[in-house]
This record gives sequence, structure tokens and C-alpha cells, in this order.
Amino acid sequence: MAAKSDGAAVSVEDDNTPRSLSEPGNPATRPRCSAAGGKPYTLLDCCWVLCALLVFFSDGATDLWLAADYYLRGDYWWFGLTLVFVVVPSAVVQVLSFRWFVYDYSDLSCGDGAASGSGTVGAPRRCCIVCMWVFQTVLHVLQLGQVWRYVHALYLGAQSRWQGNGPRRHFRWRLMFESADITMLRLLEAFLKSAPQLVLQLSIMIHGNIVLPLQGLSASASLVSLAWMIASYQKVLRDSRDDKLPMSYKAVITQMLWHFFTIGARTVAFALFASVFQLYFGIFIVSHWCVMTFWIIQGETDFCMSKWEEIIYNMVVGIIYIFCWFNVKEGPSRLRMTVYYSVTLVENVALTAAWYTYRGPHTSDSYALVVVCLVACSFALGTFFMLVYYCWLHPDGPVLGSQWGGCVDEGVVSVVGVAGVIDACITPSQGSQTDMVITSPPRTLPRTKDTGEPVPGERDKDRDRDSCLPVFQVRPSPSSSPALLHRTSSSSRALEGPVIRIDLPRKRYPAWDAHFIDRRLRKTILLLETSSAVSPRIQYRSSMMGSKEVLEYETTV
Repeated sequence: MAAKSDGAAVSVEDDNTPRSLSEPGNPATRPRCSAAGGKPYTLLDCCWVLCALLVFFSDGATDLWLAADYYLRGDYWWFGLTLVFVVVPSAVVQVLSFRWFVYDYSDLSCGDGAASGSGTVGAPRRCCIVCMWVFQTVLHVLQLGQVWRYVHALYLGAQSRWQGNGPRRHFRWRLMFESADITMLRLLEAFLKSAPQLVLQLSIMIHGNIVLPLQGLSASASLVSLAWMIASYQKVLRDSRDDKLPMSYKAVITQMLWHFFTIGARTVAFALFASVFQLYFGIFIVSHWCVMTFWIIQGETDFCMSKWEEIIYNMVVGIIYIFCWFNVKEGPSRLRMTVYYSVTLVENVALTAAWYTYRGPHTSDSYALVVVCLVACSFALGTFFMLVYYCWLHPDGPVLGSQWGGCVDEGVVSVVGVAGVIDACITPSQGSQTDMVITSPPRTLPRTKDTGEPVPGERDKDRDRDSCLPVFQVRPSPSSSPALLHRTSSSSRALEGPVIRIDLPRKRYPAWDAHFIDRRLRKTILLLETSSAVSPRIQYRSSMMGSKEVLEYETTV
């Protein structure tokens, strides 16, 4: 129950008000699909979660079954390695999951206990709290934390389907929070467990020149788990943002096939090379990881709050880049993706050619040619599905098609040396008007570069103020600030109720919104929701707002 922050329908907006696209040939509005006001929870969504549970169980069960088989056969070295790649990553993910539960549930349980007092109501509540803590502890010790999250997501989805309009938005937001937590945990586990397990089992099969049924089953489950989680992560991330169109299940399956075949070719090439050159394979992996990590750092990603957290995040993404492409930077990615897959193709060819040249005498030429063709065909199929995804099934439209308008650069706005580029992705049939008012609710606030120049003589004052003020602030209504009222007067609808002001610009895709990943803000939303008759709003600071304007706003809070 990591998504214990039950944020209801919460309006979110940016101070940036982009100019209208209401020009000849451009329709005025763009279809928006937000988490709370999007399509209802369907049977297909439920089946997707059930399939995710099946993938999770099949991956873990086949690995444990294979480890037991190695032990019974007397292959204690392979038994130990297989078991290590199951237990250690799972324990890491369970610790992180339980930490999220403690952070989400501890304050709420303390608040419930304080509110209930010492009467007859307090004892049952305290008993429920203790039972919940014991239940979650046992679940995570048994390595079943993610299973509970999947079951909880099914429950929230069903409630968002069956409840009335108000509770439906409430459960829809809780479902989105839970889905975000699950995908982050499972993606981490996939590249800590499934990816090295896949390479290990392929290496054992090639080294022994024999394929056991359990080995093939375990390798297949690991490969499916990797491809599934990459595609699922992208779907949930897009569903969480209203400035991006959601992915259809056709697009998700196509993206899964793309990663299935490219990762398959990659891992087979790794296993071939590792079966002959164990030492050089380790050197190659470390070198590739260092190069990719440096490339990611050089691209100046902006996901985390501090510089060192950002570097650690880039190092983790460098591990993902050993196996597949993973977009971590805003803007067009065609050039970066082309460079990555060109390097990957060269590496696959070099690794496979080295194995073919120095393979053992027990490997026949016909068998070697079949393996080489398998690597080549798998990579070609992965590239084919990647082109299918981008040409026909991309949520923004056929990116490589001639009829696609693409992402329209609306212009560059300059205010006191601050430049902001506003992009609007439009569909060929419906056009666009970038509406930054969305309905959505926050783990750690990401670090964002502040392009606003401080007013001369106020640098020390800003430093003192930043050291004592929280990152986000709450105020009763937007009318308390005349400047803010002027900026939001052009909004298409009147928004009332309490406002949570986040003194950070809104992150751009492919980053998660701060109101999805900051657990403190989730709790704030929950408290405001229960204490206010109107759903609260989240408002990001405009990237065009200078520090003097921010200071003037903060003095009015």
C-alpha cells in the first residue's frame, strides 16, 4: 500500500500561458486525457494487470525452480549464481517498497491515532494500524510486496469503475499513484534480476553446448519480463501526464516486441562472447557502462533534486543502456536513438564474430551459423517493430510519416533574460492548444535548473529565505495574490479552492511530474482533500518568472 496518499482529483497548472493555436488551419483545442478525467477503467486494463502478475510469478518461479534443479544435479556453482540473482535484487526492491510504505503510512497512522483520542474508537483503530504494519512486514519479508501492490491496483481500478463521479476520481488518482510505484519497482527489479539472469543462463547453455528445458524456460521468462516492464513503464508514464497522449495497447505490445527482439539479440551476443572470453566480457561490460553513463551525464538530465542524486540516477540508467534504449532526456530522440542502436549493432557484430572465430572445437559450423543468424534476425525483427511503432502506432501520431504535423515549436518567449520554449504536440485531425491546466496529484522533488536571474543585492536575502521556507506552500485561494490572479485570468475555466504552490517549474517528459513522485506532496493533497469541500489545485512556478516576482508572491502567502 505504497500509494497510501489517496490524492483525489487535483487540478494542476503551470504559470506559463502559451499563446493560442487558433489560426487558420489549426483547430482550437486538443484532446486531453488526464488521470482523473480520462477514460474509465476497463476490462482490458484489468487483464493487463493480471498478465503483469503472471509475468512476475513466471519469472521468479522459473528461476527458483532452475536453481533447485542445479542443486539436485550437483552444479553448486550455477546454483549459487542463479540464486544470488534472484534473492539479492528481490531483497533490494522489497526494502525500497517497504520504505515507501513506512513513509506513506506512518504519518497517516499517527494522525488517525491522534484524531481518535483515547475513547472506544481509538482502540479498534490502533488495532487496525498494528495489523496493517504486521501484514505489510510479513508480505515484504516473504518478497510479496509487489504482489500486494498489483492486487491493490486491481481493487482501486474496480472501485474507480463502480463508484460515483466524486469517489471515482478519488480512486482513479490512487490507482495512478499505485501504478507509478509498481512500474518503478518492477523496472528496477527487471534490470537487477532478469537481465543478468538471462545472460547467465544463456552463457551456461552455450558453454555446456546443451539446452535444458528449465534453462530455456527461465531465459524466456526473464526476456519477457524485461520487454514487458519497459513497455509498461512507458505506458504508465504517459498516462500520468496530460501533456502527452496515452499509449494504446497495440502500441504497448508493439513496443514490447521491439524490446523483446533487440534485448534478445543483445543478450545472445553477450552470452556467446562470455562463453569464450569471460575476463574480456567483464571488461567490455564495465567499459560500455562507463561510456554510456558519461554520455547520459553529458546530456544533462534533470530528474533529481541534487547533483549527486542525479549522477547516481545516471549510473543506474547506464546499466539499462547495457541492454536497451531508454529515453531520459526531453526533446527529439531520433539522433540519440540512431547513435545508440548503431553502436549496439557494431558491438553485437563484433561480439558474435569473436565467438565464431574462437569457438570451441565441439561447436559445429552448422550450429554456429544458426546461432549467428539468430542474432542477426532477432535484431532485425526488433528494428522492424521499432519502425512500426514510430511510423504507425506512436501516441503522437506517425512520427516518420509525411502527413504528421509533429511537435510544433510555438516560439521562444524572453522575459528578463529568461527564455522558454513552448511545444504543442498536435494530432493530424484535431490540432492542439497547449492547456497546462491538468487534473493530477507527489517521493522526492526533482531538481530543476532555475533560469531566472536574481535581482542585484538580493542574493543573500534569497539564500536566507530558501534555507527556511519549504519547497511547496499552501494558500487558501488564488484570489489572495493579485499578480497570480492576473496570470490565471485567461484560463478557460474558473478554479476555486486551496492551492498548493510548488516553487519549481514543471518537469517535461520523459520525467515524472513532481506531484506524482513527491510523497510529501501526496500527503498534503490528502489532508487538504479531507479538510476542504473543494479539491485542491497544484500550481507550478512559471519558468518565465524571475526571482523578484517569486519573492513578491511568497510575501503574499
